[in-house]
Amino acid sequence: MSRPPTAAQRRVIDAAEPVTGRLRGTRAQLAALVERGLAFRHPRPPHDHFLTPAGHRVRDAEPAREQQAAPAARAEGVFAARTGGEEEPAGPGSARLREVRGAWEGLLELRRMTGRDGAVDRPCDWERTHLVQAAALALEAAGHRPAGPDPDGPGYRVRATAQPEAVAVREPDPAALRCCAATLEGAGWQVSAHGEPRTGEKYLLASPRRA
Repeated sequence: MSRPPTAAQRRVIDAAEPVTGRLRGTRAQLAALVERGLAFRHPRPPHDHFLTPAGHRVRDAEPAREQQAAPAARAEGVFAARTGGEEEPAGPGSARLREVRGAWEGLLELRRMTGRDGAVDRPCDWERTHLVQAAALALEAAGHRPAGPDPDGPGYRVRATAQPEAVAVREPDPAALRCCAATLEGAGWQVSAHGEPRTGEKYLLASPRRA
């Protein structure tokens, strides 16, 4: 991409659905984004337009969107999976369950649309560039309970690691940690169990599976 998108194109990109990247705009705006490699037109009806991985990178380059080391906060009106440690109550409500279910279904659709063979059993490019959120969404969508603000309380916590394509998942209950591993493996992640050398605390390392 030789030049940044125009202000109008930037507004279309910023308004894309958070997980699927589905776009809304005029025919000319969408065609321009396709020409620049920032969007693609789905070959099947209704032929909606979606962000490409390059388009996702443009949207996520905004400073306000940069991922923080602390648990991700929910921007106003934007869905964010609970990574564990949030101040808001962790208990599921009907509205939250609908949000999570919709986000997970949208992510599966994104896998289907962007995968070479239409498979949904492997993480897509969006997940590889949003590791913490992607792993947390898989866990929350499967019904696992995220940790609350108490650092010693129950529930999962998903955090970034020094490894470029791996997240750490911690859960103080060993049985619940094993269930987290099974969920992530079923969602297309490679998972291995580890222990802290000094404390012996068990945790998981999870990476998106490629094949």
